[in-house]
Order: sequence, then C-alpha cells, then structure tokens
Amino acid sequence: MKVYEVGGCVRDELMGVKPMDRDWVVVNSSPAEMEHKGFKPIGKDFPVFLHPVTKEEYALARTEKKSGTGYKDFTFYFDKNVTLEEDLQRRDLTINAMAKDSNGEIIDPFGGMKDIQQQIFRHTSPAFAEDPLRALRLARLKSYPHLSKFSTAIETTKLIQDIVMSDELSALSADRVWMEVSKALANKDSKNFFESLLEHRLLTPWFIGLASVSQDGASPEYKWAEMQRVNNFELCQKLPIPNNFKKVAGLLQSIMELVECTEFDDKLKMVESLNFSRNHHELEILFKFSILQTHSQNLNLIKDAVLKIDFAQLANIPGHAVSERKKFLYHEALKSII
Repeated sequence: MKVYEVGGCVRDELMGVKPMDRDWVVVNSSPAEMEHKGFKPIGKDFPVFLHPVTKEEYALARTEKKSGTGYKDFTFYFDKNVTLEEDLQRRDLTINAMAKDSNGEIIDPFGGMKDIQQQIFRHTSPAFAEDPLRALRLARLKSYPHLSKFSTAIETTKLIQDIVMSDELSALSADRVWMEVSKALANKDSKNFFESLLEHRLLTPWFIGLASVSQDGASPEYKWAEMQRVNNFELCQKLPIPNNFKKVAGLLQSIMELVECTEFDDKLKMVESLNFSRNHHELEILFKFSILQTHSQNLNLIKDAVLKIDFAQLANIPGHAVSERKKFLYHEALKSII
C-alpha cells in the first residue's frame, strides 16, 4: 500500500500557493484493507475513504471508461494492479496529473511541471473530450489568480470544440453547471471564466445571452449582477440562480431604469419599489459601481431623503388612504432632487 498526494494541491504547492484542500490516492490496496486501517468508506461510484484523523479523502487508484453521456456515465475499474500512472492519466490536465510521494518526490509522467512553467492548460489524454464538465472546469481554473495567465494548448482547444459539437454540454445538470459558475464568481479573476466561455464558444445551452464580460463588486452576488447588466439582464435563464443573486441583479436593473427615466411620477414609483429601508445595504454597494459613478451623488441624495421619511404616521391613516399618503410623502421628500 502506497499513498500519494495528487491533483490540484500538488500543482498549487509547486506554484507557491497554499492548497485549499488535499487529495490522496492509494495504490496497491483494497476496500477491505482501507477499512481495516480505520478509513471510513464514503464513495458511491468508486472507493473513496475518509482518513480516521484528518478526515481528508483518500481514493483507491482507478481507471475509467465512458459508458454513456454527460459527466456521470463512466465505468470505474480498481484493484491492486492499477498503477499510479494509470490513475493520473484519467485526470483532465497535465498540471493536475502530478503526484507527490511521502519523501516529497514529484511524479510527473505527463509533463505537468513543464506546462506550469510555460503557463499552458494541456489535456492529459484524448479522454478529456469524454467529460463535458472538463471544459467548464478549465474555464473556471482561469479565475484563480495564479492560473489566470494560462493559455489553452491548440490541441486541447480542438477537444473542447469536440465537446461543443457533440452537444454533451446539454447532458450536464443545471445545478452542476451553476456550481462551476458560483465557484468562479468566488475567485478574484471571475471575468476570465466568462471570457473563456466566449473564447471556446461554450454557450449552448447554459450560457445563452452571454455576449459581454464585465466585473464589478467584490462578492459573487454583485459580480453576477454586473454580468447580468452588460448582457441586458438576460443571462443564463436556464440556470437555478439563487434568490440572493436574483435580488441583487434585480436591484441593479431597477437602479438602471431609475437613472434612465425622465418622468417624475415614474421615478417616484421606481424609488418606492427599491425599498430603501429593507435594501439599504445592497443599494449602498451598488451605488459604488463604475457604471453609476456619474449618478452616485444624486442616488445618495435620494437614499438619504427617503430614509428620513417618517412612515410611522401611516399607521394612523385609514387603509384606503395609505397609498396616496405614501405617494405624497415620497413627492415632498424628492421633489427637489429628482
């Protein structure tokens, strides 16, 4: 039984970046031996175990063969005869197909270290094209600062186009695609993810509407809102966008409509719909977006004026008169601003 550190954690260590987590592969072992040593089995499709102390994942070395469509339809083979190199060969990119043994020696059968030096994403084997999710993962890798300058090898680009032409992207689940998007949005260089999607034409069916790329805001929800803005708020309608993402994008859309509106009464309705008291935090961040810089002073004047309105007086007004009184309060507060 031999244990190796594998994958992205090895890549990151070689690049001087602290890995977020570590993956391990076990060669010349069996499920029975792993359990005997105290590892807890958790894998459904193939043997993966949790270390009894660190709780990190340890997988038995395996090979795989495509048996259907999408990224789940693979048949896995594992036993004591599967070698480390065979396990590494099934991985997507050469920079992710390296291992480190207990002595710190790097095992690099596919030239991952050279590709790190040359800043190239290169597939490990032609099997790259069998898993459509790999095309989205490659795009996501570009959102990490230490990988943002990497380019894609010509031969790997051809395999990505094979994925596009096969229409296997349609076989991915919407939830799995959104997981890749949300991970990319959590990284510093999120825009690189979307630029890679455009570069490789990975648009149908999940990224229909993607035509432009822009990044603003620090957190994922605000980056997503800016991406929606530059794509006319019609981006990725087939994806299961979380409500907090929808909310921020909706607020930005309403702000854009407000600054473009010229009719006073219409502006009053838009200001009321923004609900400054409830959405104060989100609006404050959105007002700092680059696209709103020429309007930020006026928007903050509107915010301050609305937050000073005493809506408590509405409690003493008959129900049928509340709407008109509220409209009057907004009018008086904003008549000199908008």
